[in-house]
Amino acid sequence: FPSTTVPSISALFSVIQISLNSELDIICKIPHCVPISAHRKWNFDDLLEKIWDYLNLIRVYTKPKGQLPDYTSPIVLKSSAHTIEDLCNKLHRSIMREFKYALVWGSSVRHQPQRVGKEHVLNDED
Repeated sequence: FPSTTVPSISALFSVIQISLNSELDIICKIPHCVPISAHRKWNFDDLLEKIWDYLNLIRVYTKPKGQLPDYTSPIVLKSSAHTIEDLCNKLHRSIMREFKYALVWGSSVRHQPQRVGKEHVLNDED
């Protein structure tokens, strides 16, 4: 059988018991590990960021014309398929038949907003 590698992250709990900063520095250097403390609610943001990085997902927020963007419910795309065309197909297949352009705000464009075509590659949180 061919072997496959599955990306993984180790969450190191009970970091509250570590007393020395030097011990914590050593733990932070361990690859694919994130020290967290549930008791102190510490470092959960780093764990969440690592999970997003390892899953290779991006979040895209939609904005209906004349309304504010919906920052509560992003469209989640795989990083291997994250063009405007991929986004349109995820929303509904018929959108591409009438597609002319999209307005994009975020780090993938130079101007806010910028008019782009279906080949435009989206970044996380566009």
